[in-house]
Amino acid sequence: MQTQFEFFLPRGYIDPNGQVHRTGIMRLATALDEIESTQHPRVLQNEAYLPVILLSRVVTRLGDLPAVDPGVIENLFAADLASLEDLYLRLNAHTHVNVGAVCPQCQAHFQIQVAPLG
Repeated sequence: MQTQFEFFLPRGYIDPNGQVHRTGIMRLATALDEIESTQHPRVLQNEAYLPVILLSRVVTRLGDLPAVDPGVIENLFAADLASLEDLYLRLNAHTHVNVGAVCPQCQAHFQIQVAPLG
């Protein structure tokens, strides 16, 4: 069973040295990842921080960075965060997931249903 999945960020994380990191690996989430993330002090103060904590636990590699922590995730561009959130849902969902999309020709926004990955 595959438990790790490669990804490519649309924009990439820019580290303090100006290097851009766009490729990475996300692993499947465990029950413990989700339980402990909901009890994290930052999440208890602000529920909107939950995706940052969850992603910092399941993104095991991002470019050449030595580690991926909440500070890395919170400094991603919005498009990259949305991309990782979509991947997380697709990897860990039991059913189909609705994903926002934009037509490349007319720029119309719409929802598409995709099957879970894995």
